[in-house]
Amino acid sequence: MECDNNCSCCECGKDCLKADMIDRLIDEAKKVLENAYAPFSNFRVGAAILTESGNIYRGCNVEDASYGGTICAERTAAVSCIAAEGYVKFKAIAVASESEDPAHPCGICRQFLSQFAGPEVPVFIVSTKNSQIKMVSFGTLMPYTFTKF
Repeated sequence: MECDNNCSCCECGKDCLKADMIDRLIDEAKKVLENAYAPFSNFRVGAAILTESGNIYRGCNVEDASYGGTICAERTAAVSCIAAEGYVKFKAIAVASESEDPAHPCGICRQFLSQFAGPEVPVFIVSTKNSQIKMVSFGTLMPYTFTKF
């Protein structure tokens, strides 16, 4: 799998993830997708986040009839990380959906995740419908973050 910097994920000389950890992270995102509560959109999403401590936390989208009360899978997973470990740095993120093309995190999730993910963090975006996996750096997804008042 090639990253958006045209280097092999495990050969770029950085603190790369091993293939088995990437597979595990993606599998966790796919599994938790089954728990999503999406009666209004029928668009189920699962997310898994690997923290620098080596733990994986999962989350799925939970819709609300008011729509404004809906929370996305990525933020659910991030909140699980914080609840379990306190402020943490993310090492990798996986997002799985049943859409034809891999579904990127929404803008609000990108901003939320930017508090914990540096621009180098790999994001694996997965379509369970056709097994397509796209890998991009978080900096590619969110090049300009709002981090200070």
